[in-house]
Amino acid sequence: MSGSNISNLEGREPAAPPRANSGNKSHVGRWVLLLIVIIGAVIAYQMHSRSQAASKDSSATQPVSVGVTTVQKRDMPYYLTGLGSVTAFNTVTVHSRVDGELMKVNFTEGQFVHAGDVLAEIDPRPFQVALDQAQGQLAKDIASQNDAKVDLNRYQQLWQEGVIPRQQLDSQQATVGQFDGAIQSDKAQIDNQKLQLTYCRITSPIAGRVGLRLVDAGNIVHAADANGMLVITQVQPVAVLFTLPEDNVPQVVSEMKKRQLSVEAYARDNKAMLATGKLITLDNQIDQTTGTLKFKSKFDNQDMSLWPNQFVNVRLYLSVKKDAIVVSSAAIQKGVQDSFVYVIGANNAAEVRPVQVDFTEGNVSVIAQGLKEGEQVVVDGADKLQPGAAVTSHQAASSRALTGNSSPGSTP
Repeated sequence: MSGSNISNLEGREPAAPPRANSGNKSHVGRWVLLLIVIIGAVIAYQMHSRSQAASKDSSATQPVSVGVTTVQKRDMPYYLTGLGSVTAFNTVTVHSRVDGELMKVNFTEGQFVHAGDVLAEIDPRPFQVALDQAQGQLAKDIASQNDAKVDLNRYQQLWQEGVIPRQQLDSQQATVGQFDGAIQSDKAQIDNQKLQLTYCRITSPIAGRVGLRLVDAGNIVHAADANGMLVITQVQPVAVLFTLPEDNVPQVVSEMKKRQLSVEAYARDNKAMLATGKLITLDNQIDQTTGTLKFKSKFDNQDMSLWPNQFVNVRLYLSVKKDAIVVSSAAIQKGVQDSFVYVIGANNAAEVRPVQVDFTEGNVSVIAQGLKEGEQVVVDGADKLQPGAAVTSHQAASSRALTGNSSPGSTP
């Protein structure tokens, strides 16, 4: 090669690598990096899943702490409950039976009165004047009758002697008869005026509690007044009307034939017992709209714990269920179809046991089928259990409900 060619080659710059090959290498590198990230994420997810599974397995093997109570057998009172309202045995709106000025009011609002007590007095003077007039008319008619009788005796003698005709004698006898009628009318008028005087003294027709005064002394009262003068309600004793479903009627009627049934009245919160009474009767027909029957009970109400129109919850003591299987109501779990409880077996494992609840009284349930006396059932922590789960048990606080009465109104 000549010198000129060598010098030309040395003077040139090095050729650049092909652009296409450089771009391909960069693209491949990115895909490799992305693949590495994906593989790492998959490995991390699998490790996390295995860690959670191991944690679950570890927790599943640990016993669950639950509160339990013991199934007991005992006599259990059976009550029927219903809604009721207090009703006064008698309610009287006292009206005046005569028109006149109200002179005296002899009662105070809220006072307890007895039958026959004088409540108010109406001005008697107009009726006394009318009585005097009637008595004067009676005296006048009696005097006139006596005079007519004397004339009648004379006419009888004259007629026998033939001096006067028979017609004149008969007319005189009729005159005497007219005075007899007038005297009877006068006596009736006198009795009527005496009765009006009696009405001027307004007395209580029943024993009860006086309400608020509706009229004051000095007003003119009328027998036709719509509102009356006062209202008296008999609240000792007092009645409570309540309803029960028609399905319970045969049970109640059957027990009423055996003995007097007792009734308990509770406040609106259904916690405080207000009074105890007796069932006295039931209605003669069932309300078709509600399917219930009305019952009437009687309460002495000496402490005035019940007031007319007061709402109360009523518990009718029906009978005692002997040797009933009872358990705390907290143990009863609601399933899709039936109720069930968790029973602690001999190996400290939770067992699902279907049960049939007969009735519930307060926080205690009577079990008709499914449990036996002495078994341990879960009352606290059942939401954490599954069938066959291992448990550690302790006596729950709710189990104390089985050691005493199920409610304030236990067996009478």
